[in-house]
Amino acid sequence: MKKNPEIQFRSPEEIKAYQESRLAEELLYLQNHSRFYQRLFQAHHIDIQQIKTIESLQQIPVTTKTDLQLHNEDFICMSRDEIIDYVTTSGTLGDPVTFVLTSEDLDRLAYNEYLSFTTTGCSRQDILQLMTTIDRRFMAGLAYYMGARELGMGVARVGNGIPELQWDTIRRIHPTCGMVVPSFLIKLIEFAEKNHIDYHHCSMQKCVCIGEALRNPDFTLNTLGKRIHEKWDSLQLYSTYASTEMQSSFTECNEFHGGHLQPELIIVEFLDDNNQPVKEGEAGEVTITTLGVRGMPLLRFKTGDICYHYTEPCACGRNTIRLSSILGRKGQMIKYKGTTLYPPALFDILDNIPHIKNYIVEVYTNELGTDEILIRIGSENRSEAFAKEIKDLFRSKVRVAPSINFESAEYIAKIQMPPMSRKIVKFIDLR
Repeated sequence: MKKNPEIQFRSPEEIKAYQESRLAEELLYLQNHSRFYQRLFQAHHIDIQQIKTIESLQQIPVTTKTDLQLHNEDFICMSRDEIIDYVTTSGTLGDPVTFVLTSEDLDRLAYNEYLSFTTTGCSRQDILQLMTTIDRRFMAGLAYYMGARELGMGVARVGNGIPELQWDTIRRIHPTCGMVVPSFLIKLIEFAEKNHIDYHHCSMQKCVCIGEALRNPDFTLNTLGKRIHEKWDSLQLYSTYASTEMQSSFTECNEFHGGHLQPELIIVEFLDDNNQPVKEGEAGEVTITTLGVRGMPLLRFKTGDICYHYTEPCACGRNTIRLSSILGRKGQMIKYKGTTLYPPALFDILDNIPHIKNYIVEVYTNELGTDEILIRIGSENRSEAFAKEIKDLFRSKVRVAPSINFESAEYIAKIQMPPMSRKIVKFIDLR
């Protein structure tokens, strides 16, 4: 693939011109190879020669998760003998979708994570401790491993969970960087404190964090980020946001002011419910067009993720669009007693309450046909006074209080990790 890592430091005008030249190549590829997009272009009388700018992409209908689920095979642009790797989406909002990657796609995936790691300041002198799964049809773990290899970092593939093995690896191999779901860092800290491990003076200097937000839209640390930082203040925390569909990621630099777009690999738009662009400062749905993907490229794909975007140049020298932490998934939006909420806002409150070991947020439809929230909490303190304290905290933060059920922490832990899941489940939608 063509590599142009310096493009992220060029002027916004140069970045846009570069992306638009790549867009023309992508549209031609889709027209020649994708059954789904061939039909879409024909049905909507799309002349790809007229799509010359990012703004003119608005002439093309968006692609949705439903399209992927209903027409999965029609998105594949390669014959079976050219497919090297098969993965699936996590299925957070429905049935998982199969994605295929060619050898060229795997090279692109490695290059993307190379760019992500260099954005965080990693170099070949670092050793990465991989605390995410690399199997179970999971794209991300493989991407991190290949990106580290591309950069020349050493890698310890520990996988997720098992704090004892994580600390044994840190003691033996002295990794400098971790790849981890941030809430797991709380468990690592608790294990270290219980077993008298001096984690403040271990080799780990930074962690690249996936799957959970660390910062508020104003870039300050949220509750989870604060809890980790207050305990382990020498550990730098970087957020990275990605999805199987985009086969790319947005990663924070040392300024910690949002995740940077990689202009070589993806075009991003931010759309409202009517598929119109939102202004900077307004929350919009992340909508992506892949560049350079050959197995299953996507055009104007609405990810379901809602965030803010920023266009002013970053102090790190990059002039790329930056994304806030994800506010929530569009399909998980809750309308509760006149208030619109996303699950991460509830998680942020629960993560800050002492004596809560774990939890599950359940949303269901009540007899009136409106949303109802039940929070199942794993805690040794199950008093009415504690339940009232939790509800009062919710009222002060989000103006409404959900129903509370106390359960054993062991029972909640089983619900959080169902047999087929690759990620901890904190939200269950029963609507």
